[in-house]
Amino acid sequence: MNAIRLVPAGALLVFVATSVFAAPAQVSPALPSSPVPIGGVLQVLFGLAVVLGTVAGAAWLLKRLAPGQTSAGGAIRLIGGIAVGPKERVVVVEVGDTWLVVGVAPGQVSALHNMPRLDAFPRDVKPVADDQRFAAWLKDVMKRRGMSEGKP
Repeated sequence: MNAIRLVPAGALLVFVATSVFAAPAQVSPALPSSPVPIGGVLQVLFGLAVVLGTVAGAAWLLKRLAPGQTSAGGAIRLIGGIAVGPKERVVVVEVGDTWLVVGVAPGQVSALHNMPRLDAFPRDVKPVADDQRFAAWLKDVMKRRGMSEGKP
């Protein structure tokens, strides 16, 4: 009775084992080739470079040949300037034989005064610094109050 039960179970085992070993191996499918060939990509990149180069060349050419624009050629020279506020300056500019005093603010430039060019502009004169003025003022106050420099 045991042999009768074993025969169908053994046959079943033989069929299952052969069907497992007889099954074809799963082969991974090859990746499909790209729908756009590499030559097409290179052609698009080359065309883009040509278009961008043409736009840059046209902009440069228009800037160089624009009517009504001439270069100063060194006719304008900055003489000096000073800040009169956080974003405001007063600047002296030399144009030919004329000095222009110009106020410069964000988004605005205003001519304040013009004068003939000064030939003997004193460049060696130093402006008095604030600390030197304060020291002179303190000495003057101490003299008026009768205090000497070394005594409290």
